[in-house]
Amino acid sequence: MRRRSGARLVRTAASLSGTALRAPSALPGWTRGHVLAHVSHGVDAYVWLLGLAHTDREPGPRAGAAALASAVERDAQLSADGIAARLRQSLDRFAARARAMPAPAWECLVPALAGWRHPARYVLLRCLRELQTHHVDLNTGHRTEQWPDAYVTWALDDTVATLRAQGFPLASVEAVDLGRRWSLAAQGASVAGAGHQVLGWLAGRTPAGALTADRPARLLPHPPAWPQPPLPGWGHMGDEV
Repeated sequence: MRRRSGARLVRTAASLSGTALRAPSALPGWTRGHVLAHVSHGVDAYVWLLGLAHTDREPGPRAGAAALASAVERDAQLSADGIAARLRQSLDRFAARARAMPAPAWECLVPALAGWRHPARYVLLRCLRELQTHHVDLNTGHRTEQWPDAYVTWALDDTVATLRAQGFPLASVEAVDLGRRWSLAAQGASVAGAGHQVLGWLAGRTPAGALTADRPARLLPHPPAWPQPPLPGWGHMGDEV
């Protein structure tokens, strides 16, 4: 799934004209070039994390937030061919690093740049989430309804578990097409819709008005910045390397 998601994003990047690449994305203040550069450098960070888990030592210096922001600004100015090639190379390095990982290394804890830690296996899911979410952010016609059901189910499980632990004031969410319902708080609104719509809303990518709720959309709680750090004990969705 991750490889297919990456290949689709590379094809979209390569299809953009120079003008389209400089056009605004769905993310405030970012062009499509910024989004693609961000994804590419994010994948590089995942390669670094897998290298750390594999060898138990840092595979060279780790870029901090300021350095990453500067690199994104620089690479956002590349041509469509250049930015697609860079993204493809980053994804190829990630796949090669993942294939080389010994089984025990997947359970090693690695640190996210934000400070929280997780098993190296969760890097696979972080990468998939990055690819799926930012493809939508490009604003080129790729919509949340094109997210695979397996991805939507995992991401809802992951997101809802964290929101529940944080006391998010939502009684329940239901993905009617997936036959799944999640309880969160003892009180609050209940919302329902297609799984991709529910996830899109919780991820800040689609409006609450697309959902069915027991109160007006304007009265629904505003989801926090997404993604949230994972909780211990989250599920593991299989993914080919």
